[in-house]
Amino acid sequence: EVHLVESGEGLVQPGGSLTLSCAASGFTFETYTMSWVREAPGKGLEWISAISGNGFSTYYAESMKGRIATSRDNARNTADLQMDSLTPEDTAVYFCNAAHRSGGTNYWGRGTQVTVSS
Repeated sequence: EVHLVESGEGLVQPGGSLTLSCAASGFTFETYTMSWVREAPGKGLEWISAISGNGFSTYYAESMKGRIATSRDNARNTADLQMDSLTPEDTAVYFCNAAHRSGGTNYWGRGTQVTVSS
């Protein structure tokens, strides 16, 4: 059975940092691109980062480039998202997504809440 479980939710003050983690099981992790997608209140899904299966390539939304970094540990089947200089506009539910390199299979986590507020 496939599982993607996000963790690291929290309330952060503006300017603060937070690291989210995604723990995967039930599939061959290293053959999947891992992405982070968020959904802010009243807005649609916004893709923010991706990392290739071998971890050699990373991609970031222009709106967040310089403030975030994604990484993965294929030995532990985890993917992380480090976020810095957070603003209230970063308040959202953050989802972890796994997409097979062939483009065929796609898995989603249930999301984790990040709230940026003073």
